[in-house]
Amino acid sequence: MSESNTFDSRSSLTGHEFFMRHALDLAKNCSVLTSPNPKVGCVIVKDGQIIGEGFTQPAGQNHAEIQALADAARRGADCEGATVYVTLEPCAHYGKTPPCADALVRAKVSCVVAAMEDPNRLVAGKGFGKLEAAGIRVICGVLAREAREMNPGFFSRIERGRPWVRIKVAASLDGKTALSNGESQWITSEKAREDGHRWRMRADAVMTGIGTVIRDNPTLNVRLPDVVRQPVRIVVDSQLKTPLDARVLEKGMTWIFSANASPYKISAMQEKGIQVFSAINNTGRVDLADMMRVLAEKEINEVHVEAGATLNGALLQAGFVDEMLIYLAPCFLGSGKNMLSLNHIDRLADKISLDFREIVPVGNDLRILARLTQ
Repeated sequence: MSESNTFDSRSSLTGHEFFMRHALDLAKNCSVLTSPNPKVGCVIVKDGQIIGEGFTQPAGQNHAEIQALADAARRGADCEGATVYVTLEPCAHYGKTPPCADALVRAKVSCVVAAMEDPNRLVAGKGFGKLEAAGIRVICGVLAREAREMNPGFFSRIERGRPWVRIKVAASLDGKTALSNGESQWITSEKAREDGHRWRMRADAVMTGIGTVIRDNPTLNVRLPDVVRQPVRIVVDSQLKTPLDARVLEKGMTWIFSANASPYKISAMQEKGIQVFSAINNTGRVDLADMMRVLAEKEINEVHVEAGATLNGALLQAGFVDEMLIYLAPCFLGSGKNMLSLNHIDRLADKISLDFREIVPVGNDLRILARLTQ
């Protein structure tokens, strides 16, 4: 693809794909502070040249289209008759910001090319409707798959009513996350641990189970010099056994999902500013489906799980895991702790299958990103 801001007809991409690809590249610049809004990029093109571009700002600030229009104004460009490329349908409702569709109508653009329709019921075709009512041509579906990949958490929350869930584990080549006595620090390299913190930072919430809290007393925060936000920390704790002096309760926001908790312990947690949610199933444990519903209502797009085999296995077998992030160290630990506790499988036909998405070296380790197959 040409590095120029002008479409090169020798490119293997069509003109629409060329500029949409640029819009997708812009969306990669969005901060994690954009959440719960999706990451969106926008490019305004006139006479084959880009005259304005932008991407979504932190929640409550300008969307990508407004940024692109402002950029065009700074360049002294007239957007009348221009074509707008945007990675998601322009919004049509008043939220924390005015509708982007209205701004494009006022700018008198001639065509809007979108990668996808916004599944949010407040938009869902209404943005396109406003544009078409104003005589603006609408084209939808250019690089839609790539646009969806940009915001898996947003689409999961809106379409499925639950966050996108990723389980992260650090393991030896024989799949052990700790020695049989529980020692696990450190299996993987410092570079792998730093990389894991970057994945923590991109998530809206980091989840663990009560077993990990009692055994390791983790903080679950992001420890990077360039950290821009700390995700919500979530503890799945059926009996509310989390000690009041646990490090996971310090500095920042922590939510605990419990099933059978005493009013005294709930009150003590609330006095520390900890939110306790009751989500009980018919076995007396935390109802994972109810927990996921609550997280979606709280506008949590993406959950990063760092837990033990019990919670990891329960989430996987309940169908709430979307991908695995596995750091493999070049060592063997023998009879140690498994990464997942799963029900017995008698037939290979019943195996849980994944698709490898990425395998890259990180320090002396390998990072594997794998998606659960549908």
